[in-house]
Amino acid sequence: MGSLTLVLVAVDAPMARAWRALAEARDGLVVHEGSITDVDADAVVSPANSFGFMGGGIDAVYARWFPGISDRVRAASGADRGGELPVGEAVIVATGVERPAWLVSAPTMRRPGERLPPDGGAARAAAGAVLRLWRDGSLPDGTPVHEAVRTIAMPGLGTGVGGLPPEVCAAQVGAAWDEVLGEV
Repeated sequence: MGSLTLVLVAVDAPMARAWRALAEARDGLVVHEGSITDVDADAVVSPANSFGFMGGGIDAVYARWFPGISDRVRAASGADRGGELPVGEAVIVATGVERPAWLVSAPTMRRPGERLPPDGGAARAAAGAVLRLWRDGSLPDGTPVHEAVRTIAMPGLGTGVGGLPPEVCAAQVGAAWDEVLGEV
């Protein structure tokens, strides 16, 4: 299995500080300060909701960047047929552009606009889902995700609409990284 570079994206100083503290202790984590649209990555993470509605926050950016992406996420998750993608699970869909070629939807909240519990468990669940999908999942054509995706860009999970402090998000993403990929 190849290695993963997880680019932790920060649009403000508090998130950048929290990401830097996390990345200092782990190989494979790098910090990018600025827009996720400026990161050269194979995939980006959408911390959307369980129903795949992508109208706010970073998801609104993705919806403009990747026309039709919400429909693809909703189809892959079953939300277009009355289902949902639970927090703690993830799906990968093609973006329709060359780079990033993939979007990983890993909900941090069930319904759009929810405030998250302050323990950050939803951020850990979403990060864990992304990392398990990378390690164990397959693309629609059956190719293992870890063979096609070497770099994933991840925004702060739950730090916008969800209201999590950056330090809580970073600690939970770190815990998921350690748990799933065995990095210390």
